[in-house]
Amino acid sequence: MPCRIEDYGLIGDCETAALVGRDGSIDWLCWPAFDSDACFAGLLGTNMHGRWLITPAGDIKGTSRRYRENTLILETRFETADGAVDLIDFMPPRGKASDVVRLVRGVRGRVKMRMQLVIRFGFGADIPWVKKDESGSGLLAIAGPDMTVLRTPVETRGEDLTTVAEFEVGAGDTIPFVLTYGPSHLPVPEPIDPTKALQATEEFWADWCSRCTYDGVQHDLVMRSLITLKALTYAPTGGIIAAPTTSLPEKLGGARNWDYRFCWLRDATFTLLALMNSGYTEEASAWHNWLLRAAAGAPANMQIMYGIMGQRRLLEWEADWLPGYEGARPVRVGNAAHAQLQLDVYGELIDAFHQSRMAKLELDEGSWALECTVLEHLAEVWDQPDHGIWERRGEGRHYVSSKVMTWVAFDRGIKSAEQFGFKAPLLKWRVLRDAIHRDVCDKGFDAGLNSFIESYGSKLLDASILMLPSVGFLPPDDPRVRGTLDAIERHLMRDGFVLRHDPRELAGEQQPIEGAFLACTLWLADAFVLAGDYEKAQALFDRVVAVASDLGLLAEEYDSVAGRQTGNFPQALTHIALINTAHNLSAAKASAEKPAVQRSK
Repeated sequence: MPCRIEDYGLIGDCETAALVGRDGSIDWLCWPAFDSDACFAGLLGTNMHGRWLITPAGDIKGTSRRYRENTLILETRFETADGAVDLIDFMPPRGKASDVVRLVRGVRGRVKMRMQLVIRFGFGADIPWVKKDESGSGLLAIAGPDMTVLRTPVETRGEDLTTVAEFEVGAGDTIPFVLTYGPSHLPVPEPIDPTKALQATEEFWADWCSRCTYDGVQHDLVMRSLITLKALTYAPTGGIIAAPTTSLPEKLGGARNWDYRFCWLRDATFTLLALMNSGYTEEASAWHNWLLRAAAGAPANMQIMYGIMGQRRLLEWEADWLPGYEGARPVRVGNAAHAQLQLDVYGELIDAFHQSRMAKLELDEGSWALECTVLEHLAEVWDQPDHGIWERRGEGRHYVSSKVMTWVAFDRGIKSAEQFGFKAPLLKWRVLRDAIHRDVCDKGFDAGLNSFIESYGSKLLDASILMLPSVGFLPPDDPRVRGTLDAIERHLMRDGFVLRHDPRELAGEQQPIEGAFLACTLWLADAFVLAGDYEKAQALFDRVVAVASDLGLLAEEYDSVAGRQTGNFPQALTHIALINTAHNLSAAKASAEKPAVQRSK
């Protein structure tokens, strides 16, 4: 059986990432980048499709783990009858190649250990050719364009298309294992010094964390979320992926399995706020510049998501040879939703640029011209049906949250022009902004339900409407907003968490209902902060905090029945929402002023 999703820890070098199980296994690693097909392993826990296991050979009496303070260095301690040993996993700052370092350090007694390395590239489909490096520096594995080299003083041997080793470690001993990736047509990457690499990695993260300005509630968990967000950033471009995994199920055993190794415009403003308000203006600027490059071109061709370098063709296919995590199939690579029309992304883009200006980030001189072109296009298409923030497949609808974000686009365009002296067709934009507002209030609010609804003509709710007060569409004390919050509490809550879809619709589907959406639970907390219901907000925040893993990591969703995290992991949007809600609660406690991370209006 694979580990539970929350039993994995994240390591990375800001270009790639790996997930390390509580049992000492690395079951997921992508090289050379987040959206590459050069996957070291298949899906989590599918041993036959790739795994790197280092664990005591005998019975394990107990296991504990932690990150070194303010780092992405993971330490797992194994207790056995013969002693104790630490497994230290990390990826050092990127040099010319990408390295995964595993140090086996004796703590007490003398412990027999075993190592098993199953390398499978191409999502488990490609079995490499393995041989000793001619220079004697390591064990090479090559398949097509991909190459890895394993370096360790431990003697290894081949066994059933795997590499295995047995060794012992005594108190005070440290035995290194280093796995390095490189393109197969280039020379074998140079070896690194594992001890110096550990020191360099610790210094890198300590220096980065020292820039954090947040000093509020749940500081350690917020810091862990910021570190996770940094780890999900592709440093060469500034793009931030939604998660480092694909096809971890939103419902255990179900088919809601998607590839999240891409960058979503949907998350743009939330990401900027989390970074800027925590002191990370350099990362915020890099993310803004990524947005500018990704969205460049004709506004009609703007997508909802892109690859880490701005790639646009994210064709979706199924790896039908993989059984999926705990049998959840299909396993998808790529994401067909990239071709959908989602009107909300226009609002996210313009809002992100406005928030950047308000925070005094230095923007590219072409930013305003791009915004004007986007708004000119949006003026022609805002009243069309789309697929909504949740990327519903099938025919488009008039989603309320999408329409609200088109209002945000014109509202922030007007605000930027007024506050920063830009030339703009303000009269036209004001007329459109007011027309959209009337349209949403007339068609998106159901008087009988006393609530805004998912889409025009619907009787169902949708958690994305929680953003109406935070984006400034209506004040938090507006009766329609209060009615919406009450309706969401009645219909979208399960065991204290918020569902993103109305269960009254999903109950009739053959597929199981997905887990509660953790970011939406935090959005409700934000709405309560704005409404002055601090106790309710704190309770929701505490509930999400309580389901974080022992390492402080969170997936996309939470199955309250199974008591397990579900969905791709760790999920950037969840961690971003946690950071922003923590800021909101801290600001609310500090003063009666509006929360620090409420969007500037």
